[in-house]
Amino acid sequence: KVGPAVVGITNKALVTDFFNRTQMMERGTGSGVIYSEDGLIATNNHVVAGAQEIVVSLPNGKTYPGKVLGTDATTDLAVVKIDAKEPLTVAEFGNSDDIMVGEPAIAIGNPLGLEFRGTVTTGVISALNRSINLGERKFKLIQTDAAINPGNSGGALVNADGQVIGINSAKVAVSGVEGIGFAIPINEAKPILKELASKGKVARPFIGASLIDKEVAEKYGINIDLRGGIFVAKLYQGGPAWKGGVRPNDIITKFNGKKVGNVSDLRDMINSSGIGSSVTITVLRGDSEVDLTVVLGEMPKQ
Repeated sequence: KVGPAVVGITNKALVTDFFNRTQMMERGTGSGVIYSEDGLIATNNHVVAGAQEIVVSLPNGKTYPGKVLGTDATTDLAVVKIDAKEPLTVAEFGNSDDIMVGEPAIAIGNPLGLEFRGTVTTGVISALNRSINLGERKFKLIQTDAAINPGNSGGALVNADGQVIGINSAKVAVSGVEGIGFAIPINEAKPILKELASKGKVARPFIGASLIDKEVAEKYGINIDLRGGIFVAKLYQGGPAWKGGVRPNDIITKFNGKKVGNVSDLRDMINSSGIGSSVTITVLRGDSEVDLTVVLGEMPKQ
């Protein structure tokens, strides 16, 4: 049911050889999932990053040039489009909020390149809402012990009903570690894919401040009296927080009246508020609390 909807994605870019000749070379292969009849394909951002040419290979062996409609490094998602001359098999998205630890999970992709296309590995859902750090990214993922190898990235994680519940993403590649693969929950991915297909990017709200919470302070041995809040280390001049009156050395204690204890919680509150929202940020300045009105801006492109 899902296999024919999982494609191979080859990333090509121009390289210069020893004789100074320029030619298009393959940089890597990954996987993707067709999710609309007009040829929209969900994949990972790192699969298409830096590509000057994308080739999409269908399970029946046919290939089509692919166009990257949008990418989002924060969630490692991207949308590629092909104009196929044939009817395409479309994967059905399931409900990743309904899955349970221990239920079957099937990963479909091209683990070691196209010669292993359509490889199916099985396992179970090992854990939900795993929050991992990948560089600057921190997001919730589904953990599975279904084998996910290089090339599986962008492929489908499927439940026993043949519904896609996740897009396979990071693999913990540590010596001696096996059976730990991750997938982006499809409920998290759907709105992002929609925005990438229509706008080419995901617009996110931000306040424009570098923040330190208890966890970071302890990790780096920074001695700050946070008093249950978040320390404002630096501000972007002219950014939303600066315009609203927040200043360096302030301690943010509340967001719209709700207590904030760490930077992750504050980010979630900001993201759920939306660009252009007027929010109340309570800061501790010296020994007095001050309520400040901040209009959230759009996060500049990284």
